[in-house]
Amino acid sequence: MPSSYQAPTRGDQAKKTTHSQSAESNISHDTATVQQLISRKGDTVFTISPKDTLSTAVKVLRDRRIGALLVADGTGALQGILSERDIVRKLAETPGQTLPQTVGENMTSKVETCAPSEPLVSVLKRMNEGRFRHMPVVADGQLCGILTIGDVVNYRLNELEYEALQLKQMIVG
Repeated sequence: MPSSYQAPTRGDQAKKTTHSQSAESNISHDTATVQQLISRKGDTVFTISPKDTLSTAVKVLRDRRIGALLVADGTGALQGILSERDIVRKLAETPGQTLPQTVGENMTSKVETCAPSEPLVSVLKRMNEGRFRHMPVVADGQLCGILTIGDVVNYRLNELEYEALQLKQMIVG
């Protein structure tokens, strides 16, 4: 045995170990929810009636600078969603005859929704898998917001920037 080696003795202090990240710390970190994003973004929802024309819908989309309208009946119940994609697809199918058609004839009636308590990661995954960019937020059967893929990505990017800043401050001291 080399002379520089010394076996540990009872009097030696156990080395204290620290873990800046572990599976537990990563999992236990508060998961961002739909409600957190809605509280920052706002709960404004633009709706249109199924009886309105696509011409009306196009004007609202342009004026509000949004990519989709939720379709609701007179009681405010969600009936469908009409996106720019739906309109473009219809323009290609019925050139020159599209704008007089009704929203109800052209909307997507099977709408994926999310709850305010749902984790954003789960919403992003569903939007990506379903290849859609807008998701209404529904609580107790009532519309309470709408998320876009951009909202979710921007929220997550801001979180990552904040986490990176925290790590830098921890390292620098």
